[in-house]
Amino acid sequence: MSTTTTVDTLRFATAGSVDDGKSTLVGRLLHDSKSVLTDQLEAVERASASRGQEGPDLALLTDGLRAEREQGITIDVAYRYFATPRRRFILADTPGHVQYTRNMVTGASTAELTVILVDARNGVVEQTRRHAAIAALLRVPHVVLAVNKMDLVGYEESVFAAITEEFGRLADELGLPGCTPIPVSALAGDNVVDRSPRMAWYQGPALLEFLESVPVGGARADAPARFPVQYVIRHGEVRQYAGQLVSGTLRVGDRVTVHPSGVTSEITGIDVLGEEVRAAYAPQSIGVRLADQRDIARGDMLTAGVDAPTLTQDVRAAVCHLAERPLRVGDRVLLRHTTRTVKAIVKDLGGAGELAANDLGRAVLRTAEPLALDDYAASRRTGAFILIDPSDGATLTAGMTDLGSRA
Repeated sequence: MSTTTTVDTLRFATAGSVDDGKSTLVGRLLHDSKSVLTDQLEAVERASASRGQEGPDLALLTDGLRAEREQGITIDVAYRYFATPRRRFILADTPGHVQYTRNMVTGASTAELTVILVDARNGVVEQTRRHAAIAALLRVPHVVLAVNKMDLVGYEESVFAAITEEFGRLADELGLPGCTPIPVSALAGDNVVDRSPRMAWYQGPALLEFLESVPVGGARADAPARFPVQYVIRHGEVRQYAGQLVSGTLRVGDRVTVHPSGVTSEITGIDVLGEEVRAAYAPQSIGVRLADQRDIARGDMLTAGVDAPTLTQDVRAAVCHLAERPLRVGDRVLLRHTTRTVKAIVKDLGGAGELAANDLGRAVLRTAEPLALDDYAASRRTGAFILIDPSDGATLTAGMTDLGSRA
C-alpha cells in the first residue's frame, strides 16, 4: 500500500541593500538544492566565463532580465519556483535599490516569510531599516535576518552577534514578529543549504532547513469566514455564488450575512471543483448556494460568525505609492478591495500634500459606497486594497487598512 504525503507551499520574498549579495544567495539556494536545470547552469557558466570569472556567477541564475545582466543590478521582482522533497517554494526576489521600494511591497505582499539580507561588513544600513519597516507594515508573519559574507569577516561570532543585537532592537521598535538570524556566506555556500563547519559556534538551522520547517498558512481556516463574490452563476431559477474563500470556514447550514446590504440567508449547498461538499476551507475556490433568492452581485461579501467586518465609507490606511505620477489630496480614484471596486476621494495624506513613487505614508479616503473591511493586522486579504487611476486603469497605490487609527 502506498501512502501520499502532502507537500505544502511557502511563499517567501528576499530583500537586501545593493551589493549585499542577495542574487548570489538566491542562486546558491537554487544551485545547492539541485533546483537548476543543466542547460541553465551551462548558460550561467558561459556567461561567467565571458566576463573572465573562473567559476559560475550564481547571481546570474536570478538576474534574468537583460538590463539587469548588463548593469549588474536587479531592477524588478523575479519570481522563482522550486521544490524539495519537504516543501514547494514560490520565491519573490525583490530589488535592493531605494527607488524600487515599491517592488519589495509587491513581492512581500503575499509572502509568509521575508529574508532580509545584510552584509556582515556593513551591518544594518538605511535600506535594511526600510526593508524591515515594509515587512512590519505588510505584517509578514516570519522574518529571517541573513547575515551574509561571513567569510569576509573571518566567520567571527562577535560580528554576527553585534548585527543580530542591533536588528533585534529595530525589530522591537517596528513590532516585527519573531526574527530568526542566520549567518551565511552565499559565495562559499555556508549555512545556505547545508550547515557550515566553519561556524561551529552557530547551533541553528541552515537557511533552507528553516524554510522547509517554518509553519505556513496555519491560521486561515480558523479565521472569521470571508467570501468575496466573484461570479454569479445562474442555473434556471437557482443561483450559485462563485469565488475564493479567502479566510475561515463555511459549512452547509451556516447562517451568512451579505455585505454591504446586510441581508442574511442560510447556506444550502457548497461545491468544490464541481463536487458537493459539506464544508469549505480557505483558500479554496468554491460555489455557494443560499436558501433565499437575494440580490447578490460581484463585489458583495458573504461572512459567517460573530466577528463581522467593519462596514464603512471612511478608510484609514498605511500606504505605499507605486506609480510615477504622484498621489495628491483631492484626487479622485477607484478603490479595489477584494472583488469590489468603488469610487473614492483622497481626503488626507497624513499631513503631506502628495506622495511620490516609493513613498510610504498614511492616507484617509472617502468611498462612494460602503466597504466591508477588516483591519490589515487581523487579515491581510480583506484588509488590503489598491487605488486605481480611473482615467487609464493604472495601479497607483497599495493600502493596508488601520481602522482604529486617527491618521
